[in-house]
Amino acid sequence: MGNQLDELEGPVNEAGRDVNVIHKQIKVEVGVGSLIFQIILWVLGILPGLIFLFMKIKAASYLRQLEQKLQHDASQIDNYLEQRVVILSNVVGLVNKAIDLDKSTFTQIAASRSGFHPNDIERNELASKVDNLSTNLTMTFENYPDLKAHHELADAMQQNSYLQKEITAAREVYNDTVATWNKEIQVWPTKMIVAAKQGYTTRIPFSTTKEIKEKARDVFF
Repeated sequence: MGNQLDELEGPVNEAGRDVNVIHKQIKVEVGVGSLIFQIILWVLGILPGLIFLFMKIKAASYLRQLEQKLQHDASQIDNYLEQRVVILSNVVGLVNKAIDLDKSTFTQIAASRSGFHPNDIERNELASKVDNLSTNLTMTFENYPDLKAHHELADAMQQNSYLQKEITAAREVYNDTVATWNKEIQVWPTKMIVAAKQGYTTRIPFSTTKEIKEKARDVFF
């Protein structure tokens, strides 16, 4: 039998295909077989039933701890986002003193500072808005050479660049934890049975926006 996936013979999609994150939470569900399995354990004796009961308690504790780690990793992103918004707010103020900045920029920065307790969806949208704001300020910075001589502004832009790298790293950590969560809640029998009973669902990892993807295809040099 030959290779089922043959890179030499194809089929090959020469046009390529973009990859997107599916924005959907999948609820963990178990069938009647899982219930029968647990009943059989008790029928076989008290000891097998008790052992599996303790296994489920341990699994429930593990999943709760993993959920707390998800919260921790998400809060790290929020912390960096908040710092970045503060930095960009300072940049807006400094730039406005030098040139007449678009009023919409002030609206964006004010909206971004309105609160930092977002859920997964809001966090992604906020990060996208901050990225767009940063891009606009960077373009302004590049279009006005006199601004580069402003040391406070140059330092702020450097801090903004650093924080963006930290946000990217924090996103990677969060996505790794999401991948672990999505895998662990599907492990049968203990974790999957516990996850189904608790009503757990898969988590959606961070993804970039359509605008960022399009910019990534631009020619920079």
